[in-house]
Amino acid sequence: MTVELYMNSRRDFIKKTLYSSAGIIAFSVIPNEVLAKTEMVKITILHTNDVHSHIDPFPDNDPKYPGLGGVVRRAALIKKIRSEEKNVLLLDAGDVFQGTPYFNVYGGELEFKLMSMMQYDASTVGNHDFDNGLEGLVKQLPHANFPFINCNYDFSDTQMAGRTIPHKIFMKDDIKIGVFGIGVELAGLVDKKLSGNTIYLDPVKKAAEAAFHLKNEEKCDLIICLSHLGFSSNDKKINDVELAKQSKNIDIIIGGHSHTFLDKPLSYKNSDGKDVLVGQVGWAGIRLGRVDFIFEKKSKKMASEGHSIKISKKSIAI
Repeated sequence: MTVELYMNSRRDFIKKTLYSSAGIIAFSVIPNEVLAKTEMVKITILHTNDVHSHIDPFPDNDPKYPGLGGVVRRAALIKKIRSEEKNVLLLDAGDVFQGTPYFNVYGGELEFKLMSMMQYDASTVGNHDFDNGLEGLVKQLPHANFPFINCNYDFSDTQMAGRTIPHKIFMKDDIKIGVFGIGVELAGLVDKKLSGNTIYLDPVKKAAEAAFHLKNEEKCDLIICLSHLGFSSNDKKINDVELAKQSKNIDIIIGGHSHTFLDKPLSYKNSDGKDVLVGQVGWAGIRLGRVDFIFEKKSKKMASEGHSIKISKKSIAI
């Protein structure tokens, strides 16, 4: 399609594809050179969760994940996407630690250094990130050149006091993006000796407060919840699906904890009847999540399209 033809059909595209009362509708990928000549902006969100210290790929003879994953491949894939897209955010939904001898030997130093090299923009705190105690987590934080975002763990009476932030705002091509983090209840998952005096606060209430602040006071155009609650559960504990249904103002929940492989984000109606996307990409760095949002600059209406990318030799064949 020529630029001229595209410009003529731009209004029809917006009418048919942008976020409306009917919900978020998938759109075809539009070349950046075309977007540059229109009043639209593309934001690309890349995400991981529950990598659990998996630095190397699974061996080729692994019965479940043969040859999948690996930090070097993930870094190459992220670099490739960044070379193609102007506005990229790279986020993690927690449980960076625990799962391989790399963590047993280095205590998380290697994981944070590699994430910093990949230029992660933010992460939230997972329950296994407490596995060396608060002292162990604090010790490794200097190796992380990105913030840890959480608004429902009160660390004020611990060594972690002042070392997390409740939310962070990113500006991408005049689009204001607010990110906040939510963690799972620690009781029953983390020994009190490891979590110390950390106080767990109601994630639904804290998410509502954070999203309201980002939407109404900070005037964010896109609001992302980094969650380590789990996709769904059979007990009465809050999870991402229930949080989405009870929420307001959240556009997408990027989840972790339950190791749920979703091929693409799923959509749920929030308490206002608006759509909330919920995404998660399993565990061990086997997949990279990608969600593209397109915004019309003046109205700030948006459309989205998301999928997960399996990390293998083929995925980085460039």
